[in-house]
Amino acid sequence: MEELYARIEDLCRKSNLTVTDVCRDCAIPRATLSDFKNGRVKSLSAFVLNKIADYFSVSVDYLMNGKQKTAEEELKFALFGGDGEVTDEMWNEVKRYAMYIKERQNANR
Repeated sequence: MEELYARIEDLCRKSNLTVTDVCRDCAIPRATLSDFKNGRVKSLSAFVLNKIADYFSVSVDYLMNGKQKTAEEELKFALFGGDGEVTDEMWNEVKRYAMYIKERQNANR
């Protein structure tokens, strides 16, 4: 909990913003983050986390644990739903299919 709030504050500092600025820009009540910081609520909703993550162009995963996924990891999660390992064979098949679609589009021009 403290680490999540600290990451939000750190992102604010790096962007020369206050937490209040972010709340205003994201249309999040300032009390939401104040209550979280002071322990009056134990977690932030997925809606609030998504708004803050989008605002700073980071993943919710980064806000929660400080680790930013690579674009490839994000894409694998989006394509395969994050329920199990994506093997190299599976990933290569996706890339081959994407190349096929690209080549087909180029041929139709």
